[in-house]
Amino acid sequence: MNATQIKAAWIAVDWGTSNMRAWAMSASGTVLAEGISDQGMSKLDRDGFEPALLAIISDWMNGPTTVVACGMVGSRQGWVEAPYAAVPCPTLPQGLVQAPTTHPDLTVYVIPGIMQADPADVMRGEETQITGFLARNKNWDGVICLPGTHTKWVHVSADEVISFQTFMTGELFNAIATQTVLRHSIATDGWDDAAFIDGLETAMARPERLAARLFSLRAQGLLNGMQGDTARAHLSGLLIGAELAGAKPYWLGQQIAVIGDSRLSRLYVTALAAQSAPATQVNATAITLAGLMTAYQRLKG
Repeated sequence: MNATQIKAAWIAVDWGTSNMRAWAMSASGTVLAEGISDQGMSKLDRDGFEPALLAIISDWMNGPTTVVACGMVGSRQGWVEAPYAAVPCPTLPQGLVQAPTTHPDLTVYVIPGIMQADPADVMRGEETQITGFLARNKNWDGVICLPGTHTKWVHVSADEVISFQTFMTGELFNAIATQTVLRHSIATDGWDDAAFIDGLETAMARPERLAARLFSLRAQGLLNGMQGDTARAHLSGLLIGAELAGAKPYWLGQQIAVIGDSRLSRLYVTALAAQSAPATQVNATAITLAGLMTAYQRLKG
């Protein structure tokens, strides 16, 4: 279907810090077209959001058009601030926030994030994925893991977020691999499954020794010829193992779903399986769209 034939019933948007993705949607939730932009929240001032969006969606518009957006577009630095709902709360917080627009046919609604006062924590975007997952898995109770730069563990019950905790594991991996002495030892790609499991088990058994285990990767390369791809996998195992040790009160004995990038999600599913904690892996894009669809249906009553 070419651009001149696409007439969206509504438009779904996932607007992050670095990028924005938009989908032309039918009324029933079928994707008609997709657009991707590098105009993430961090690159825009408040007046820049509408032009960045129209650059992607204008060909899909056919008269008055409703857009439902999630993610950092609703942050304090975003298009419009969508205040956080406090846990415990519904996975899709009440009261979508309308963003200011100048185009006469454009109406944009932003989904609020969720906050936790103690221990202090916040999420934006993940609440929409959780909503989509629950829309497809009725009456599901358990823990949802959302791996990424900042991985979240979320306790869900009776269609509400009860509590959650964020781990900076992805950001730590990137910083350690590129900004510390280990940059000389960690390859930029490649993998070793056995090294990942070894790192995982080491960190799970003695998470308090993580800092020492990290430096040993440098020594292993210098003294024993550890290859960069092996070191990369071992580093990932150490960090995810330390995270799982810290998140154990969430996942132990619970029903678990993992939502995120397919490769990273597989690592978490593998790591949990090694702890006799089976988890279901879920496609992040499909679940995000299901959550945005749920929000759109709510708007339409």
